[in-house]
Amino acid sequence: DLRTLRCFDESTRVITARATRDLLKGTRFPYITELDWGQSKSLSTAAGEIEITAFSVKHWGARTQRDTYRGYNGYLIERSDHRIIFAGDTAMTENFAALRRHGPIDIAIMSIGAYNPWIHSHCTPEQAIEMANAAGACFIVPVHHQTFRLSLEPLGEPIERFQTALSKTPERVALREIGETFVLP
Repeated sequence: DLRTLRCFDESTRVITARATRDLLKGTRFPYITELDWGQSKSLSTAAGEIEITAFSVKHWGARTQRDTYRGYNGYLIERSDHRIIFAGDTAMTENFAALRRHGPIDIAIMSIGAYNPWIHSHCTPEQAIEMANAAGACFIVPVHHQTFRLSLEPLGEPIERFQTALSKTPERVALREIGETFVLP
């Protein structure tokens, strides 16, 4: 969403999926890196060295109906001994188990909405938890819900199902409400 990207400083380094650089035309970002599945990019930051690795998710590469040859990624973000998964849009896939080889995952940021009727491109809340578990994530941040209507499920349903599915281990839910913060223990 170009409006959101305009809020970032022009020195922001953008990492995006394969064949998506042209979607950023008209932005002021001089540092754009495209990653395909399995590719990584290291960034030197004030907080230290960060490694970002793209991994395969189950979605589709189009941004419009006539557009079909673009990449789509999940990302593993690593710094020191900490690891975060940003799953992006994905349907249920077995690919998350392979992320365990990188070491323990602190947080998995998982999309939990827009599954009805798009279950082939977006997972259910329960499937998001299953994929985070397969990766070995300690905490889960649910995203892609309650911001605006994208699909047919009731607006509050994804987060309700997510919390119900984690009712035996509620401490794993890193954020429950939009606007909350979470500090890694």
